[in-house]
Amino acid sequence: MMNFTLNLKKWLTPSKIAGLMIALFLAWFIITFLVYPNMSLLLKTFIKDGGFTLEPFEQMWNSNKALKSLFNSFLLAFSLMITVNIIGVLLVLVTEYFDVKGAKLLKIGYFSTLVCSGIILVTGYQYVYGPTGVITHLMQSIFPDLNPSWFTGYGAVLFVMTFAITSNHIIFLSTALKRIDYQTIEAARSMGASEFRIITKVLLPALKPSLVAITILNFYTGITALSSPLIQGGDDFQSINSIILVLSGSEYSRGVAAALSIILGLVTFVVLFFLMRKESSENYTAISKVSTPLQKRKIRNKIINAVVHVAAYLLFVIYVLPVVIIVVYSFTNSYSMDNGIQSLDLSNYLYVFSQPNGYKPYLVSLLYCLGASVLVVAFCLLVARILHKGKSRLGKKLLEFAMLIPWFLPHSLMALGLILTYNTPNLLLGNNVLVGSVWLMLIGYIVIQLPFSIRLIKAAFFGIDSSLEEAARNMGATKFYTFRRVILPIILPTALAVIALNFNGLLVNYDVSAFLYHPLFEPLSIIISSTKSVFTGSSEVDTRAVSMVYSVVIMIISSISLYFIYGKKR
Repeated sequence: MMNFTLNLKKWLTPSKIAGLMIALFLAWFIITFLVYPNMSLLLKTFIKDGGFTLEPFEQMWNSNKALKSLFNSFLLAFSLMITVNIIGVLLVLVTEYFDVKGAKLLKIGYFSTLVCSGIILVTGYQYVYGPTGVITHLMQSIFPDLNPSWFTGYGAVLFVMTFAITSNHIIFLSTALKRIDYQTIEAARSMGASEFRIITKVLLPALKPSLVAITILNFYTGITALSSPLIQGGDDFQSINSIILVLSGSEYSRGVAAALSIILGLVTFVVLFFLMRKESSENYTAISKVSTPLQKRKIRNKIINAVVHVAAYLLFVIYVLPVVIIVVYSFTNSYSMDNGIQSLDLSNYLYVFSQPNGYKPYLVSLLYCLGASVLVVAFCLLVARILHKGKSRLGKKLLEFAMLIPWFLPHSLMALGLILTYNTPNLLLGNNVLVGSVWLMLIGYIVIQLPFSIRLIKAAFFGIDSSLEEAARNMGATKFYTFRRVILPIILPTALAVIALNFNGLLVNYDVSAFLYHPLFEPLSIIISSTKSVFTGSSEVDTRAVSMVYSVVIMIISSISLYFIYGKKR
């Protein structure tokens, strides 16, 4: 009996009790929010009246709208693999390889998608090319019979998304291009190779690893597109996600929505699995060491030089125009948006920053996005610490795979899983209902940011010199003290950067927000996508105009965040 008591006391140390509690918490979180909702969605889709059924897929097969959405999403995804690469490579060549006048100004315009993205950018393009857009008005003055809804359907969605998702080229391809040894280019030129041959036979092969990764990401973006098909797609070009959003609102059609989500999930899994395999198999060392820095080349042919300059500045206008329109429209009203600017004033800004109904959406998004960003980083610090110092290899692999689950599943499927699983009391939540509560969207935000956050924070942990921790342990410091005073200060810059990046991404998130937001607490992304005016008290509030103020504020916040993350390092 005494031996049992001694063994129990030895086992029930504070550190082991804390470890057990952490393990139980992680198991509960993973099961409750990452595994069970998705498994529950599968069971509710395939199990009916106690037996296996394929009825949802039969309903989907008999639904022309559902099948067309599948075709549309795949068409868009494959199209973006071509168009985004063409535009993205051209942007990189114009700003980093060719000697183009005003390259610094052009780069600022091309970088606009880093601060004006998501639903904001899609809405901005609508105000430029939509039925009441400035370009539409200009074209109607030349062609009076022009249909005001000309910018609708596949072409419009492809155009918007092509220019909206070139950020990966601007960031990653530009970096890869700068790593190419300029002596290789000079050697090809000395052998009589033309600039076109150098680009196709020297530059592009060296950039292949980055291009492959970006191309697959473009496919993933196209297959999971939501905001642009909803706004520019019209009745003829709706994507899988946009149809899922519509169908999930009805009890009768939720089975079809679940079936579509499952198909989308399978495609997403295959694409990301291929991407990770390709990422691990490609050899990146060929361009990792640079003997001679890349030098810009002047285009000798005057005609080609003129064509490149015209194309560069035309692209600049396409990128900058939505941003300019959003800023200008933030000082006007809906009537001016539809019929030409009549006057400019600060009334929208005064309303947003002085009236409770004006700054409420901003506070809602601020609390949700900042809260989710901080919580997900705190959670990932705990997980990354376990991955870094844990002893069980199998346990660490399972834990890391669980953190990457949201990467392999579309956001619509995970959101639908949360809705269908927790719309009734559930033991995992203490018999509480999650749907209809203010916590649903917060949990959704946390879940979708897990893969991105864990990869960066894990990398920061594994980059720490182990001798620092060993020195602290030799001096008698406890594990918690060592983490708090030695490890945390080292990884804090990375953690703060991840918080800022998550915050920026969530501010413009529409995919999860559209599924999970509380009707009384609409985030900015939902307000920005709204085209109606609402009444508050005795006066009408111009929601369309006010949403432009929200967009401008988000762009300013994003710019400041990106400056503190990247700007001071340069």
